[in-house]
Amino acid sequence: MRFSRIAKMVTDKIVDGVFAINKPVGMSSAQVIRDCQHQFNPSALFASLLKQEQALRDAESRYQKHRRSRAKRALQVKMGHGGTLDPLATGVLILGVGKGTKSLQNFLECKKTYETVVLFGASTDTYDRTGRVIKKGNYDDVTRQATEKALESFRGKIKQMPPLYSALKMQGKPLYEYAREGKPIPREIETREVEVAELDLVEWYEPGSHNHRWPTEEAEQAEKNLVDSVWRVAKRQAAATEEGVSRRLTPEQQEEEDKALAEYNSKKREAEARVDSLVSDEPPAPPAKRKKTNKGGAEPMMSGALGQLPPKGKGSNLVPPPPSADTPPPWEGKGPAAARIRMTVTSGFYVRSLCHDLGEMLGCGAMMAELSRTRQGQFAIGGENCLEYNELFQGEDVWGPKVDRMLDLWNNPNTEQAKAKVGDAASSPAEANETSKPAAKGSDPQEDKLTSESKPAGDAKTTEAAPKPEPASDSVTAEERQTAAASA
Repeated sequence: MRFSRIAKMVTDKIVDGVFAINKPVGMSSAQVIRDCQHQFNPSALFASLLKQEQALRDAESRYQKHRRSRAKRALQVKMGHGGTLDPLATGVLILGVGKGTKSLQNFLECKKTYETVVLFGASTDTYDRTGRVIKKGNYDDVTRQATEKALESFRGKIKQMPPLYSALKMQGKPLYEYAREGKPIPREIETREVEVAELDLVEWYEPGSHNHRWPTEEAEQAEKNLVDSVWRVAKRQAAATEEGVSRRLTPEQQEEEDKALAEYNSKKREAEARVDSLVSDEPPAPPAKRKKTNKGGAEPMMSGALGQLPPKGKGSNLVPPPPSADTPPPWEGKGPAAARIRMTVTSGFYVRSLCHDLGEMLGCGAMMAELSRTRQGQFAIGGENCLEYNELFQGEDVWGPKVDRMLDLWNNPNTEQAKAKVGDAASSPAEANETSKPAAKGSDPQEDKLTSESKPAGDAKTTEAAPKPEPASDSVTAEERQTAAASA
């Protein structure tokens, strides 16, 4: 019997909880939720959940109904995510349905496992392949042995500098706003203590043996000067912290900074006619607001805010696909090497920062070419509680039984009935987590940004029991928490 017909027979069953989906590259986390809702709203599986929501709305007072925003007046399955993934990233995106959204906050603090591909030889403003090239370096001496030795300094508890040219704000203002106004950047750049539980180089790509490419677009000179100034401050601060000395600039350092700023302002004026809107004399829009479109929506923004914005109103195809084998390389000869690295990290960790910092340590520059979050808490790619994205479009007869089993497993993690339901699901790569308990479902979810990120932002996981009710994970910041609990 078809699943939809079976589901209609249990009209009183309210289906909700938490499951995961394998997010594809190029898509925002919010778009994945919209695609799920598009399939879930008319389904038989969630008909009772929507019926319950309609009854609650019918009982509301006129004042309560009036307070509901226009965007939330449409009746649809309530969903949210437990840590965002940047469009470039793929992998585990935890989704909450109905009352399950109240547990999403608990996942922002759990450990995550990521796999990333680092491409050596160049640095970009966004620390990944979607940005613009800031500088290039000599990569002839970059070997697997040298890279593995450099990775040793990133294990354990470390102080990490967030991506300096992404959505980072200093004193409530994005760094690029300082560039627009010609003001010096703040001297103190906040670092975060994060822990790298596992860090392994799992695959090495010799020059000429891979299809990864640097971006073809280079940043304008004024922007390069600004980024160089930011990195110089960051390096000085890191060195001062390591030596345990004061971070206050000496008179000589202050003089050097003033000269660098004067040089930057001079270059800025000379390049004014050529630089993009990042550096201009036009009064900047308030950082916290987004310009309205003629359709009443807000222009989409990506973390990074330096490259081209995605097509208006769309959350798909936000980043270019990986280069094909016949894509002409932006270098002569075989080009640089690349490496696939796997890591298990704590909340607040930026994978792209590790890629960038690794390139700086090797003296050649580097960027993040690929990123995948393979595990978050007890959810893993290929596991019994992780749906493949393409299954959404194969009809309710395909995704319906699987989502039903996953939500039942979340609500009844230790019952034989729940385990039997997932018996025919794809086996998990980390079967040790089969009996992991879900996060406690209590506190109301806070809204999650993004970044984000994860963004957790972006990709980590660890074989562990379900997360405990704590704050955020990955590259999850306060901003990210603001979007974590998307609603109906």
